[in-house]
Amino acid sequence: QVQLVESGGGLVQAGGSLRLSCAASGRTFGRYAMGWFRQAPGKEREFVSAIGWNGDYTYYADSVKGRFSISRNNAKNTVDLQMNSLKPEDTAVYYCAADAAMQRLRSGTAASWGQGTQVTVSS
Repeated sequence: QVQLVESGGGLVQAGGSLRLSCAASGRTFGRYAMGWFRQAPGKEREFVSAIGWNGDYTYYADSVKGRFSISRNNAKNTVDLQMNSLKPEDTAVYYCAADAAMQRLRSGTAASWGQGTQVTVSS
């Protein structure tokens, strides 16, 4: 497992942008698929985006395609989520996740999770 710490959340107006970052500990970061999930008040946690261990494969929820972009830097043990054209419905706590298996990661049963960072989009 890896330890994950998210940062970059905050309050932004609709149409604005935020960049979330997730810092991971451990020397095996490059072996993990990484992803972002979010949970809005009263709703279940949902998949947002994921990236393969070497960055070759990326996945996005339909609701964020064309607006969000995921990237990783294995030399720095970080994965970022650039969020553009934010909408009020993007308001949620965003969680970073890691797992050796992409399928397990995308299913929401990843081995490692961060504590989350709040993103609030005002209308």
